[in-house]
Amino acid sequence: MTTIHLLLVPVAALALGGCVASGPAPVEERGSRAAKAAPKPEPRPAAAAAPSAPVPEGSYVVKKGDTLYSIALEHGADYRDVAQWNRLEDPSRIQIGQVLRVSVPEQKLVEVGKPRVIGRVEARPLGEPAPKEPAVAPKPEPKAEPKAPPSSAEFIWPIKGKVLTAFAEPRSKGIDIDGKPGDAIVAAAAGRVTYTGTGIPGLGKLVVIRHETGFITVYAHNRDIVVKEQQSVGRGQKIAELGNTDSDRPKLHFQIRKGAAAVDPLRYLPAL
Repeated sequence: MTTIHLLLVPVAALALGGCVASGPAPVEERGSRAAKAAPKPEPRPAAAAAPSAPVPEGSYVVKKGDTLYSIALEHGADYRDVAQWNRLEDPSRIQIGQVLRVSVPEQKLVEVGKPRVIGRVEARPLGEPAPKEPAVAPKPEPKAEPKAPPSSAEFIWPIKGKVLTAFAEPRSKGIDIDGKPGDAIVAAAAGRVTYTGTGIPGLGKLVVIRHETGFITVYAHNRDIVVKEQQSVGRGQKIAELGNTDSDRPKLHFQIRKGAAAVDPLRYLPAL
């Protein structure tokens, strides 16, 4: 018994020595491996802003400071037409960002065939050949005479005076003419008055006249206006009196527009 006990002691010591040499086992918290293995969620890219819808041709987006009258003038239209195209009952009620049609809406034309003209029916014996009709040469259509381009002779000076400010688009869409308060301002050409009032900021009391040639003339900063909207006026007819409404001094701001584009009035006015 003694001999067996002595042999077992070294074996036990070796076993214990092996355990001590191996050191303590590493301690891991539950779920740590899963936490390390799980990838971090990548941030989602911000949603791209939706592109703004393009403005249809012949339309305009209302901006701050716009009025229906200024929009119509800038596009060579009558404000009544713009109101009608957009079904506006009150011309003063437009909103920033509102899309307005500023040109004549396109209308689909339906072609209707020309009715067939049936000639007079004549009774003739059976088998008798029809009489030959003499050929009639078609009448030549009259040639349309080309329209002569507008010349400077069509316009006259609305008031004679020194030019204070020259035309400089887009800063100055017309010319400023010096004068005394109360001086008569006349229509530069025959036409129809399409607007009178103060609806365009910076121009004071103004008159707008549309001419048959497609031109528009503007007369601003008046003291008094002596014509009414829709009134026909002749060239040289008094339409207003010079003043300084919405201006730092008495003067006439005069514009000539070819449709929607402002042009230099000095190109169309006769030399003084």
